[in-house]
Amino acid sequence: MSKKLSMTLLSASDSEVIIPLISQLNPSLSEKEISSMQQRMFEMENYRCFGLYSDEKLVGVSSGWITLRFYSGLQLEVDNIIIDQTYHSNGFGKVLFKEIESWAKENKCESVELNTYVENRKSHKFYHMNGYSIFGYHFLKRLD
Repeated sequence: MSKKLSMTLLSASDSEVIIPLISQLNPSLSEKEISSMQQRMFEMENYRCFGLYSDEKLVGVSSGWITLRFYSGLQLEVDNIIIDQTYHSNGFGKVLFKEIESWAKENKCESVELNTYVENRKSHKFYHMNGYSIFGYHFLKRLD
């Protein structure tokens, strides 16, 4: 990992470079669907989008939501954590998480929380190795 890595907050104007990364984790969604959802997210006051750059190329992205919970206080809940598949196993995920955690501390968050897909076992190992523990179950019910 000899390249210069830096994290920055992304905005709706960065959607053109964000969408291909989000597509890697969500292949069942079209780019139009992702673009529409991403735009709605950027319109929400508590939404943040973090980008990890290697030199001038966006190689990682994560959504974040600032929330207040009884069990964790002010927290940053991250989701859609994606490192470009061509850059896996280069330490970029660890760098992105360290930067996100630093940002959360600077913004008075008391914790960082995340959800990961049950079948994404590789991510489970990554989160455990980076100090995260399983706190509960995440349930979903689609409303028709």
